[in-house]
Amino acid sequence: MFHGPLDAAPFAGVFFLLLIFLVLTSSFVFTSGVRINLPEAGRLPATGKPTVVVAVDRGGLLYFQSQVIQLDHLKIRLRDAATLARGEITLVVQADQAVAHEVILRLGLVAQEAGIKDIILATRPVGAPARVTPSP
Repeated sequence: MFHGPLDAAPFAGVFFLLLIFLVLTSSFVFTSGVRINLPEAGRLPATGKPTVVVAVDRGGLLYFQSQVIQLDHLKIRLRDAATLARGEITLVVQADQAVAHEVILRLGLVAQEAGIKDIILATRPVGAPARVTPSP
């Protein structure tokens, strides 16, 4: 048996391989700082475009970057984001399952007026426990 000093290079190599494996196989989910209970749905298509996230809480309040925002101010912020991305941006709506459809429809119309063509509604996977998104 070898009794010399241990070389750290093999351990570092294994560590980085495990790190790369975990990064590539894990799913990253953006969690806003708003307490919402997402509706349950099956697997939905993802987007390869950059995204902006708007959260809507149970009371219908809109949140952009974890800050309460009015619809007219949100339109300006979404237009700025769409301009920066040259229109190739997707809006991800994280709406509580108790939110009225009218609120989501108005949000969709504002996004279209701002130049965003793709809108995705965030959901939780089938069978996942219904939990409220934690607030930081």
